[in-house]
Amino acid sequence: MAYYEIPPFTDKGSAVSFGQDGGGKGSGQGGAGSQQPASSKMLMPTGPAADFKNSMTLADGTHVAVTTLDGKKSGFKGKVWVWAPKEYNDPKFAKSGFPVMIALPGGAGYPSNYWMGTDLGLQTSISKWYAEGKSKPFLLAMPVLNPGPDDKGVYWDGSDIPGQPKMGTWLTEDVPDLMKANFRTVKSRDGWAFMGSSTGGFAGMKAVLKHPDKFKAVIASGPDIVPDSSLWKGHDKEKAENNPELLAKQLIDAKGPDVYIAFQVGDNESNKKTLPDVQKFVSTFGNKGPVHTSLRVIPGGRHNAKTYVPSMGEGPIQYISKVMEGPVE
Repeated sequence: MAYYEIPPFTDKGSAVSFGQDGGGKGSGQGGAGSQQPASSKMLMPTGPAADFKNSMTLADGTHVAVTTLDGKKSGFKGKVWVWAPKEYNDPKFAKSGFPVMIALPGGAGYPSNYWMGTDLGLQTSISKWYAEGKSKPFLLAMPVLNPGPDDKGVYWDGSDIPGQPKMGTWLTEDVPDLMKANFRTVKSRDGWAFMGSSTGGFAGMKAVLKHPDKFKAVIASGPDIVPDSSLWKGHDKEKAENNPELLAKQLIDAKGPDVYIAFQVGDNESNKKTLPDVQKFVSTFGNKGPVHTSLRVIPGGRHNAKTYVPSMGEGPIQYISKVMEGPVE
């Protein structure tokens, strides 16, 4: 009965609150009360509480939950999966804001986000790495990356392409707003990061370079380096505004703020240009002023998420965790 997800032998589909009441105020185990000093680095949940349904329950009792987010700023409506580590409901962290990692998939990135599945081990790995002192105890936001299926290789580069759904605004405004509404988060950009693979790695890296006032770090696995969606045709100006190479140069010229990009690339990637392109980006822009980079080449690594998750624990997660904050009061 549990295998076929037939209630009451499964809790799939049941409501998950993450320690909130219906008004969006912290309550229960995860609550911190409605009062906090102005000097606090933590942001209380702003509400209203989203309608989260359990997608799966992990062995440690934590939940991957899903909601349909009607993006107020992008106008796009899509699914977002979320997860909180067990520390989030630990009484000793009841008054603490937690860092957020927005995890982006490669491939179609629609109608689901493959990081929400426990088969890749992202959630259990974060818990393990935190216990080992390698990682922050990140909250995970796992939104759909694209507004439609992978039809003839069409994708949106995680950007606001003219005439198309505003996926850049969805990822950098609406999804963070959802997390702020429902969780105790970190007020400053020091608590906000991306991770992603392939086109999701591109989207995450580009988001950090384009909005360094909001995000501090990214783990980019096997990423594209420049925008290459066919939907950019006729929109060269906007395409340039979403080009990580140009954004990195602008950030260096502006002398900040500092951002941190942890690249990881397999030495057996399907696209033989991926590693040289990343190496060129690192040599051109990396560790010159505010654009800080690291590169882990994965021995025997292929272009897939099963390669990237274990490798994150071999340097990339430590690299970004050292410069991020959380839990904070």
